[in-house]
Amino acid sequence: MNNKFLDKVCDQIISETRIIGGKIHTPFSPLSSSSPFLSFSIYLLFSSSLSKHCKEVYSLNEQEIDYVWVKYKEGLTALMEDMEPSHQEKG
Repeated sequence: MNNKFLDKVCDQIISETRIIGGKIHTPFSPLSSSSPFLSFSIYLLFSSSLSKHCKEVYSLNEQEIDYVWVKYKEGLTALMEDMEPSHQEKG
């Protein structure tokens, strides 16, 4: 497993993820969500959509997809924390 490549894949997917109006828009899911980790059904949808995206676009196997999923959740959490008002600079 080439973690350097997988980290780049994850970085790319995170860079294509947008949080607009409190909703998360991903490059791998046709739906957006305002709370992807609070709802189990949304969690499963994101997980299966990410899996399909990684297989089709990056030809990853299951073990590699699991790695990317963990890294993506970490990156998404950081992105969401950056969006919180307490993390924004006061002007």
